[in-house]
Amino acid sequence: MQKIRKGDKVVVLTGKDKGRSGEVVQVMPKEDRAVVRGVNMVKRHQRQSASQEAGIISKEAPIHLSNLALQDKDGKPTRVGFKVLEDGRKVRVAKRSGEQIDG
Repeated sequence: MQKIRKGDKVVVLTGKDKGRSGEVVQVMPKEDRAVVRGVNMVKRHQRQSASQEAGIISKEAPIHLSNLALQDKDGKPTRVGFKVLEDGRKVRVAKRSGEQIDG
């Protein structure tokens, strides 16, 4: 089970976007990276195609999972733990608040 999943709200811990937060759009577990909406923006030159205009576009680049932390209910970063419930389900738990993480 992954600690950070698609749809989670995360906070960037290090790098040029330190302190910024956003929603995880995509997770790449084999590369240990995630794409976060509005974070780690890079400029790319786009060749003109039938569907898209030519020019310089901004898009999100993947960021390493070690530089991300889940956002707790108070907006601060928290670590993630796991807990097995009575019915046998394994759920994620926020270490800061101790609350179960939806998902």
